[in-house]
Amino acid sequence: MAELQVVIADTKEGKSYQTKVEKTHLARLVGLKIGDEIDGIFVGLPGYKLVITGGSDTDGVPMKKGIPGPGRKKILGKRGIGFKSNPNNVKKKKMVRGNSISQDIIQLNMKVIEYGPRNIPELLESEKGDN
Repeated sequence: MAELQVVIADTKEGKSYQTKVEKTHLARLVGLKIGDEIDGIFVGLPGYKLVITGGSDTDGVPMKKGIPGPGRKKILGKRGIGFKSNPNNVKKKKMVRGNSISQDIIQLNMKVIEYGPRNIPELLESEKGDN
């Protein structure tokens, strides 16, 4: 599995933060699905709870919540993830990825649902300083 980039949305502050997942934690994320809650320790945020909201693979194909499994599928859609509709609401076949995290995912999107004792910039800066 390639390096996993994680984008963490802090809804309280209205900001997002990027970090990379350590190789020791990658195996624990494989198999999880969109909507699953994880402990923040996996992304360097001890004491936090996060929920997986999406992601994309090496080719930029987005994950979609309603598609089971980790594979790619073509869906017929007129709006939503992976497709911007024109004013005539034309339907089109688009490639999307299933809702499970696999070896091909390189970016994960997460949202903070439970905050820890320290703020996010402090934790991420101290993590960069340790390397």
